[in-house]
Amino acid sequence: MDAFTWRSESGEPVPSRLSPVDDRLTADTALKRVRRGEHLLYTGDFHNAKQLLGAMGRRLPPPRAERSPLESFRAERRARQLEHETLSRIVVALDRSYRLELKRAPDVAEACRQVWGEPDADRTVVSLKTLLGMLGAAEWRRKGLDVPGLQGKLHPHYGVYLPTRTDYVELLNSVTEVRGKKVFDVGTGTGVLSFLLLQRGAASATATDIDSRAVACSRENAERLGLSKRFEVMEGDLFPPGKADLIVSNPPWLPEPPKNRVDRAVFDEENRFLRGFLEGLAAHLNPGGEGLLLLSDLAVLLELRAADWLEQELARCGLAVKWKRSAPARHSKAKDKSDPLHAARSREVTTLYCLVPAPKATP
Repeated sequence: MDAFTWRSESGEPVPSRLSPVDDRLTADTALKRVRRGEHLLYTGDFHNAKQLLGAMGRRLPPPRAERSPLESFRAERRARQLEHETLSRIVVALDRSYRLELKRAPDVAEACRQVWGEPDADRTVVSLKTLLGMLGAAEWRRKGLDVPGLQGKLHPHYGVYLPTRTDYVELLNSVTEVRGKKVFDVGTGTGVLSFLLLQRGAASATATDIDSRAVACSRENAERLGLSKRFEVMEGDLFPPGKADLIVSNPPWLPEPPKNRVDRAVFDEENRFLRGFLEGLAAHLNPGGEGLLLLSDLAVLLELRAADWLEQELARCGLAVKWKRSAPARHSKAKDKSDPLHAARSREVTTLYCLVPAPKATP
């Protein structure tokens, strides 16, 4: 194949060689070849290519049953990483117009432009698994998502965490003293927390996110919802400049290294984001201001974080809990008994902590 642009969400190096394959390829043969390090360029039928991915995935070993929650979590992550490394070696080519060069292929051009912008080469090569994820995200972006308490639909972008869990937003909707408040939203994602507060009377919201896709997504959603005059978003880590009356954050909840760009919404290596939020909160609050921290206890249930870790961090950072409210997890994985982490996920609880500077000790 001539020169091409390589697209990867996980930073994999450009394949040194692409081996063309077609509909005659079986899943068993494909697995043998990708395990030898080959990248297989599929040139046959789109639907057959999807079936091949499914058949290969079913042949991969499931996570082993382990004795402890932590061991089960580690085994599940290893299995997901093996699945990614294996299936991502089935790749496809797009032409100068982002047309997928397979028989019976859908129109993928708009999904590609949404993520990558205009094409910059005669050929673009991407894993089929990634491309299918982009197509699914483009459909969510087109039709929008209903969020409890939000007037209007939310339109998520590819690579930005999809807020399908209702426990977080329902807890935030229980906060009554919002009107007229200046809000900071730290790690905004789609912007949903800002929009819920703005629609309930907050004066303004300034949001941050480390990912440029989240910045673009939240800005577009603010415009769709008619909130752009009161909403500002900037690319950056943790707090925007200045102080606010309410500072809200739903940080990544598992203190583990992310494997790719999308993982950063869920995985927070060594609690870096959460520690930074707690350490900087008091300095960014106006007098009488409050921090609203939404946090799952799944890390505790998986033995990734000690049960008293948050209490100790709050004390270290000079913060006190003014009040807290909790809700059990109601997402699909909490009910799926076949999930290897079901024992932990079925007991997961999300808590909204209202944090304030701790009173100064009197001498």
